[in-house]
Amino acid sequence: MNHLKPTSANSCPLTPLTFLDRAATVYGDCTSIVYNNTTFKWTHTHRRCLQAASSLAALGIGRGDVVSVLAFNVPAMYELQFAVPMSGAVLNNLNTRLDARTIFIMLRHSESKMVFVDIHLQVLAQEAVARFPPGIRRPVLVLITDVVGAKGRFTESASPPLNTESRMNDHDVEFLMTYEDLVKKGDTNFEWIRPLNEWDPITLNYTSGTTSSPKGVVHSHRAIFIVTVDSLIDWSVPKNPVYLWTLPMFHSNGWSFTWGMAAVGGTNICLHKFNAGDIFSAVVRHNVTHMCGAPVVLNMIANSPNAKPLKNPVNFLTGGAPPPSAVVLRTESLGFTVSHGYGMTEVAGVVVSCAWKEKWNRLPVMDRAGLKARQGVRTLALTEVNVLDHESGLVVKHDGLTQGEIVLKGACLMLGYLKDPRATATCMKEDGWLYTGDVGVIHPDGYLEIKDRSKDVIITGGENVSSVEVESVLYSNPVVHEAAVVARQDKFWGETPCAFVSLIGKANSEDIIKFCRERLPHYMVPKTVVFMEELPKTATGKIKKFWLRDMAKNLSPPKDRSRI
Repeated sequence: MNHLKPTSANSCPLTPLTFLDRAATVYGDCTSIVYNNTTFKWTHTHRRCLQAASSLAALGIGRGDVVSVLAFNVPAMYELQFAVPMSGAVLNNLNTRLDARTIFIMLRHSESKMVFVDIHLQVLAQEAVARFPPGIRRPVLVLITDVVGAKGRFTESASPPLNTESRMNDHDVEFLMTYEDLVKKGDTNFEWIRPLNEWDPITLNYTSGTTSSPKGVVHSHRAIFIVTVDSLIDWSVPKNPVYLWTLPMFHSNGWSFTWGMAAVGGTNICLHKFNAGDIFSAVVRHNVTHMCGAPVVLNMIANSPNAKPLKNPVNFLTGGAPPPSAVVLRTESLGFTVSHGYGMTEVAGVVVSCAWKEKWNRLPVMDRAGLKARQGVRTLALTEVNVLDHESGLVVKHDGLTQGEIVLKGACLMLGYLKDPRATATCMKEDGWLYTGDVGVIHPDGYLEIKDRSKDVIITGGENVSSVEVESVLYSNPVVHEAAVVARQDKFWGETPCAFVSLIGKANSEDIIKFCRERLPHYMVPKTVVFMEELPKTATGKIKKFWLRDMAKNLSPPKDRSRI
């Protein structure tokens, strides 16, 4: 069969952008976006994305240029997930909780040409861009207004192309136009720019900031296409779902469900900001069927004082950190069906999920919740997931006890870190694995469970303590709202567990320690408990453990524990 070879007919580059064309044809009359009093159909969304892409091209944005977006979950943010790459550019979503200095570093590192800015973040964006030194080209700003269709507030009749120096090097940082102006000026018949090769980059996402040095993760059209389709299959998403955006779209492009909702003709319910009350209100009002979020959102729902059981079940996919089984149990008692997935910025979405078995439904509720807290097995599109011993590099025993580093292999892995070949080589080694930095075990049934980040394992008196396991016990305490455990230096033990806790009831340190001592081996019990009103988090809901580790270092010296 040597005469059979790829041709231009059977080797077209894969890209998720084709989902939008199909959505306009198949789901054209179906609702695509709902935001406050604004509603769009898929024909509208398709047309607006083409117009925005056309205007970007007219402004000089081209193949391989980086265009950034700093916005909450508003319609423009959703449209730009398509419009920016349809212009040939690389989409760079920015974390809305970052400070001006960090945003400046990312904009300069990525050499971003343009930044779309939510009106509520305009001062932050201006402060970031103002940090560019003289003589260094800085990105131009486009303002996303609250009101869809709002008229521009700028007097110029035409926008200058990006190679016009006068506007870009003004001392004062101004906005070029509004997003709505950009859309209105665009061509509805624009032939969007298809990738020349499916390995061409489509997104640039900086790691979420649980460490102090985020890196720029670059993904290809091919990887995003594969992980998007894979996620829809794995979560069993049907046609025409109603999807509530409680997951920030800037977080790995909403775990690729931004493009996924176009593939299945879903309705995107956009929320600028939200609390538990907003979630329950939106679920009832719009008949929501699906939503995603970090465990912090589950916790928000579970601990809402006004929570009422839902009339219809809502599928909730959580990830980003292991969800405590007690939180899963409380959330499901309200009518949410919780699924647990595992992924990271480097894989663009969920690549390991807790595939549920029918026989598990007959187990006691706490046992079911414990099983759902496991990460699970690889999704269909991931080639392989395993856990390797840190020293030998061999696969660990499938006993649920032997720990090692979680490694991945598959088509949805990143191209690498932007301008950082050393970090890329450290993460994606010559043995063909992507090393995640997560510590896990494999149970006898083949299901994976994360035990910790490698840097979060606490070694006390020669014993390894999983902070995740201690946190799970803390979350089972009904007075605990949030919990995180880190290592605290100890002259005798080397390290001891230090718990940071926020409460929804009353308790003191002795109460918390006693509660843990009744449920954990002595060496795993926190020796220090610090109460906080709220634990510090990244914008994706991950607790900033590197902050807490610094706080633990600055606590007063611990008592002599040599007799414990």
